[in-house]
Amino acid sequence: MEIERWERSEEISDAEKKVIQEIWSRVYANCEDVGVSILIRFFVNFPSAKQYFSQFKHMEDPLEMERSLQLRKHARRVMGAINTVVENLNDSEKVSSVLALVGKAHALKHKVEPVYFKKLTGVLVEVIAEEYPNDFTPEAHGAWTKMKTLIYTHVTAAYKEVGWAQ
Repeated sequence: MEIERWERSEEISDAEKKVIQEIWSRVYANCEDVGVSILIRFFVNFPSAKQYFSQFKHMEDPLEMERSLQLRKHARRVMGAINTVVENLNDSEKVSSVLALVGKAHALKHKVEPVYFKKLTGVLVEVIAEEYPNDFTPEAHGAWTKMKTLIYTHVTAAYKEVGWAQ
C-alpha cells in the first residue's frame, strides 16, 4: 500500500496548497540555512547519495559539509526549484515542466537513482516539521506528504520518459 501511494500523487486541495505556501514562505525566508540543513541530514542519513557529488562526496563531518560552498550552492538550487513548485501549485503545467527538467537532468546528466528523490523529499518534510513545529499541524503534515509525493511522482515520470535504466 505504501509503495502504491508513492507512485501516484493525490490531488492537493486549495486549503492544503494554502498551508504549504504559508509554511514555505517562512521556510524560504531562511532558504540557504534550511536547505543546507536538509542536505546535511540527507547525506548523513543516506551517505551513498554523496557519490553523485565530486566536490563533497568525501566529507564525513557535518560541520565541514556546512562550510562547503558547493553544498551551499546546491542547497540554494534545490530550494529554488522547490520554491518554483510551491509558488506555482495552482499551475499544474508549470509544476510538471519544472519537475520534468529536474528529473531529466538528474537522470541523463547526473545519473542519480530516482529513489534518492523519495529519500530527499522525506528529509525535506522531516526538517521542516522540526524547524517549524508550531506550524506543522496534522493538517500541514498531510499537505506536505502530498507535496513530497507530487515532487517524487513528477520527477520519476521524467525518468521513465527518458527511458531510465538502472
